[in-house]
Amino acid sequence: ASGSVDYTVRVWDANTGEPVEMAAMRHSRSVWFVTFSPDGKHIASGGNDRVIRIWDAGTGYPVYSLKGHTGVIQCGVYSPDSARFVSGSWDGTLRLWDTASGCQIGEPMTGHTDNIGSTAFSPDGTCIASAAHDCTIRLWDGLTGEPSGGPLIGHVGRVHSVAFSPNGMFLASSGKDRTIRIWDVEKRLDVRTLEGHTDNVLCVTFSPDGQSIYSSSSDRTICCWD
Repeated sequence: ASGSVDYTVRVWDANTGEPVEMAAMRHSRSVWFVTFSPDGKHIASGGNDRVIRIWDAGTGYPVYSLKGHTGVIQCGVYSPDSARFVSGSWDGTLRLWDTASGCQIGEPMTGHTDNIGSTAFSPDGTCIASAAHDCTIRLWDGLTGEPSGGPLIGHVGRVHSVAFSPNGMFLASSGKDRTIRIWDVEKRLDVRTLEGHTDNVLCVTFSPDGQSIYSSSSDRTICCWD
């Protein structure tokens, strides 16, 4: 699935590359993120209109909307069991939602002091990580949204992306300082710094087996790190 500045969300056939015919999925402004629920039943999207829209993945019909953010919603992701959804916004907050009821869980998750650009659930769903333009990474309880300790500090500049390793023991982050940093989640320590990109590192992810890390950058390259 993809989201666009043309205000639409589209679903594509992964085998043919052709668009899948379904109901029109539209926001009122540009779409910044789109993601499937792990159970494959729903698609979530959000962006400049400050609303998260949940769609039926089979038909494209709207299911419900999540409202509360007061800024652009740049990121959102489902918990591994599809029971919760966390969103991050330029209003400096994250919000945790119950996907069965569509209701917010607890209060807005505050602590960042600038735009939030990335968030991720740990593989077991017990921890949430967030990255922001305030140069920090924060960890949160994946069930309640309560903060888990203070910020992880190491990047010099905006942090663009965070991703958990498949075993949940490590967290990768990338940022404006052109680095990828690997964090020990339990010890909350920066255990390794990967350098090689020559511009902002916009996105980072682990391979499914956890043995490699992939990163993409404004320097127009994708790198694989062992």
